[in-house]
Amino acid sequence: MPVFTGLVEEKGRVEAVERKGLEGARLRIQAAIVMEDLKVGDSVAVNGICLTVTAREGRGFAADVMPETLRKTGLVHLKAGDGVNLERAMPATGRFGGHIVTGHIDGVGRILKRYREGNAVVYKISAPPEVLRYTVAKGSIAVDGISLTVAFLEAEAFSVSLIPLTAAETTLGDRGVGGLVNLEGDCIGKFVERLLRERPEGKTLLDTLRENGF
Repeated sequence: MPVFTGLVEEKGRVEAVERKGLEGARLRIQAAIVMEDLKVGDSVAVNGICLTVTAREGRGFAADVMPETLRKTGLVHLKAGDGVNLERAMPATGRFGGHIVTGHIDGVGRILKRYREGNAVVYKISAPPEVLRYTVAKGSIAVDGISLTVAFLEAEAFSVSLIPLTAAETTLGDRGVGGLVNLEGDCIGKFVERLLRERPEGKTLLDTLRENGF
């Protein structure tokens, strides 16, 4: 499984979206940095969604999008000219600067509020229960593929704060109130939940973690 870090390498641009009715779509994306060693078959996170490169074309690449991906993510709203956050899968020799991101979206959120606080920009984002169950204050969350720290957590929303560099070099800095964003919760919480749910009666959490190599 490809792994990403949530550190966006560049803002690409959608050159074309070829719709195939209910059969999915084909994205053609202009890029520069990620093209340096990109090969057909490689994985690229596009707004946080893991896609497979199907072709190198001119100044960019193409990727096919399955119907399920269109139904469950904000990619369905993309159009020619839109900016997208791009990150290649992390190599085995790479360093984690963000957090573990799988590129599998848990849900779509909506920007409820945006305001400045000193040199930062704060976003309040609504999120569905399947995202919030893995969200903790001061924990990590991927928003359109950007690794961010949860500043505040509410019953149906959370807030994140962007430094000027992140706002300038990702698409989130251009998004306003009402915009939709792809959300991926911290995968560590998902693994812990699964271990707890399938723990045999009488076994402690420590016993289960030891048996699974933790």
